[in-house]
Amino acid sequence: MNRLIKVQMKKLPLFFYVVLIAFHTDSFAQFSRYVIRLKDKNGSSFSTSNPSQFLTQRAIDRRTRYNINIDETDVPVTPAYIDSIRLSGTVTILSVSKWFNQVCIQTSDNGALNKINAFSFVKNTSPVAARFLSLHRDKQPDSVAATIPAGVTNRPQSPAGFYNYGVAYPQVHLHNVEFLHNHGFRGEGMQMAIMDAGFYHYQSLPTFDSIRNNNQVLETWDFVAGNASVNEDFAHGMNCLSTIAANMPGVFVGTAPKTSFYLYRTEDISSEYPVEEDNWVSAAERADSLGADVFSVSLGYSTFDNPIFNYNYANMDGNTTTIAGAADLAAKKGILMVAAAGNEGASNWHYITTPADADSVLAVGAVDTSRQVAGFSSYGPSSDGQVKPTVAAVGVRAVIADANSGNPAYGSGTSFACPIMAGITTCLWQAFPEVNNMQVIDALGRSADKFTTPNDRTGYGVPDVKNAFVLLIKKLYAQQITPGSNCDIKLQLDIKTAADMFVDIERKLPGETSYTTLSVLKTSNTDFTKKTFSYTDDLSAIKNSLAIEYRFKMTIASDTSFYLDSTSVNYTPNCNTVNLTEKISINPNPAVENIFISVTRNTAVNTSIELYNGSGQKVYSLLKQPVSGTKIFSIPVKQLSRGVYFVTVLINDKKVITKKVIVP
Repeated sequence: MNRLIKVQMKKLPLFFYVVLIAFHTDSFAQFSRYVIRLKDKNGSSFSTSNPSQFLTQRAIDRRTRYNINIDETDVPVTPAYIDSIRLSGTVTILSVSKWFNQVCIQTSDNGALNKINAFSFVKNTSPVAARFLSLHRDKQPDSVAATIPAGVTNRPQSPAGFYNYGVAYPQVHLHNVEFLHNHGFRGEGMQMAIMDAGFYHYQSLPTFDSIRNNNQVLETWDFVAGNASVNEDFAHGMNCLSTIAANMPGVFVGTAPKTSFYLYRTEDISSEYPVEEDNWVSAAERADSLGADVFSVSLGYSTFDNPIFNYNYANMDGNTTTIAGAADLAAKKGILMVAAAGNEGASNWHYITTPADADSVLAVGAVDTSRQVAGFSSYGPSSDGQVKPTVAAVGVRAVIADANSGNPAYGSGTSFACPIMAGITTCLWQAFPEVNNMQVIDALGRSADKFTTPNDRTGYGVPDVKNAFVLLIKKLYAQQITPGSNCDIKLQLDIKTAADMFVDIERKLPGETSYTTLSVLKTSNTDFTKKTFSYTDDLSAIKNSLAIEYRFKMTIASDTSFYLDSTSVNYTPNCNTVNLTEKISINPNPAVENIFISVTRNTAVNTSIELYNGSGQKVYSLLKQPVSGTKIFSIPVKQLSRGVYFVTVLINDKKVITKKVIVP
């Protein structure tokens, strides 16, 4: 069923059908559903110059944000063409695709088919489903075990975490997803469409109390039956939804519990025909027009009830099948596509299924919580050589909701690895809306444990979202370093950061064996936003030209620091006077790890530094340090209790400054 992605999208052909059969009318007898492909969109009142006619403002904003053109594929099918087809005889319109400019119909009226084929605007007609459905064909190879006993729901995790994930902790922690959740990225403001075979009892199961109470289900539609109810249908979609949306503290919490959802039924479990791909296209277009950000697709196609429609491995090239073409079009419109790689690893088919083969889809294989690949997980690559699957998530004994009670149960299949990863991508993208869908996918691939040695089972491996977070911070980081006009160097750093993160500016002069921290940059903004920091490095004590090395270390968690960049600057003194400006600076404030005191004096002096707590007790002292020129002193405060402190600087035993500093 599903698999991995390539970060570059290929140019799409206009149509993707593998089966284009030129039947005579009497050859249609065994079929009842057809796709009518149209030549143009002439005579329509819709125009790309007025997209609000057919796209919500949210969908338009997505295109604007990522510089995506609104084009002819966004324009609806000409209404007069649809009317002509519907009125040609005993015809029911099943779905309409503006992306492919086609109409899917149901009819047994041969006269109507003849009339439709004779229309000047019709390009061709192809069957997509039989006259009669197969009897209860169960297409779902994923397995669901019994409900997990209540005593198993406790799993060790940090008591400081925002969520208590219960039994789901291992599948969340495998990717460090709690890091995102703890920083406030839980899916708020993000929208996801899930296309599946049904969402059995999502309206009543306790697993989904949170998304019901908070109105996080934005829309439902059954593209198979043509109505708005998906609550009474197959449980597979509900199982998948639970891995993302569950919010049962201490029992079961998903990977993006605050996301809003479109729940669409596109799959008919009683049969397997290409018409279901057309259902999916309609759902994808609907979700796109409403402004969805992410698609989670635990569906895959390879063989059908009628073998004339069957695909082969060569067709898994990312461009042949209808659903792969639609998936790539969705990605082209800025949607992040996540698809299951498939459960064919031990079957005769063996390989990924479509749409996991699509060029711009994040295809997900299955592993257990120890990173061991599932035997059933489909093999890559795609037939055109793409790394597939792209990444892997837990699909062996994944925690899902039981269909009867809503309590945690174990399920196995790439169908569950897919939504787990879809929730992860949603939270990561929430943190970095500045980057597009393909850049998020790229960061996840690069963060994975097999990025340098991808294989045909798990692709780039198991992503670590903390690593992906670092990669995206670096991607957005910018700096400007310029010599000043008065024997200094000015540094400007543009960094996406938050109040619980900080950046050390470090410097090393020629002859020094280690870097000295000059300043710690920290914002008071609790939101994770872009911040511009400015720092002036006073070099007036340096009389000779030399190369100065700087580096910038960012800390985003107690166990995660990294260097944004390092650089060497050729410095030439440009002061107009040999005298120094006598000054003392104390920073940062608040101080997280160190307080830095910079003392500049024209003549040699002895400098003493004292630190007092709010009760007046001396907690640190540094006595009679010689200073001639500029010298920076460091006071460690990481081990001090939170509170207010006072720094006093004495020059030749005379107090010259006292400054209040906060240790958060």
